[in-house]
Amino acid sequence: MEQILFYAFALLAIGSALLVINLKNTARALFLFFITLFAMAGLFLFALADFVAIVQVMVYVGGVLILMIFAFMLSNKELLTDLQSISSRFIAIPNWQSMLVTLGFLAVLIYSIVEWKDQTPDWIVNNINTNNIIAATDNNIEQLGIKFMTQYILPFEIISIFLLMALIGAAHLSRKEENR
Repeated sequence: MEQILFYAFALLAIGSALLVINLKNTARALFLFFITLFAMAGLFLFALADFVAIVQVMVYVGGVLILMIFAFMLSNKELLTDLQSISSRFIAIPNWQSMLVTLGFLAVLIYSIVEWKDQTPDWIVNNINTNNIIAATDNNIEQLGIKFMTQYILPFEIISIFLLMALIGAAHLSRKEENR
């Protein structure tokens, strides 16, 4: 059952991400981006990164994506017509660049899988030998909370400033301009 769910989340994430870059309709692309982020949160759960999955849903789905939707809904008509001017063919000039970047990332991923298949890195072998393995029943959220409020307070605050900038940008896009 776990493998079926994992492959379902992976297929959902890849399929919706490919549709996001291919759709002309911005509203539908935002909705599919919403699905992509939720599927990625499901994949984080399979990687035993429960805190990252929760943050993925709360910050990106609950914050940034909702701001993007409000900015889209409240923006003026000229912005919407500019967004719709993308070609409807799958293999168009703007899509070639994204396809090249995607194929580059795929090549790096396949190379990494092939290299790691024959040899295990030393840090993984050391953790296995010292029995320092994260189990599914471990509670990592308390330790991450302590790390966030002590060692990683600066990156935590930088993320909050990023969210504030996204909010200010959404408010700026939603304001109505006066006719002159």
